[in-house]
Amino acid sequence: MTHRTRPPSRVCASCDGFASAAVTLGGRDRHGHLRTITAHCTACDGTGLVRRNRTAREGARA
Repeated sequence: MTHRTRPPSRVCASCDGFASAAVTLGGRDRHGHLRTITAHCTACDGTGLVRRNRTAREGARA
């Protein structure tokens, strides 16, 4: 019996699947922790996958 496989997910071309990155602002706070911010890919909104556009179906139903 063959196993069903899932189709491969489509990885974002802009970020290659690495959708979020921690960027150091430089320096440390008073507790000694690095100050960082999280930057997200703008093409995929931080998911790492290509968004599929779903078209709205319009019909004349009465």
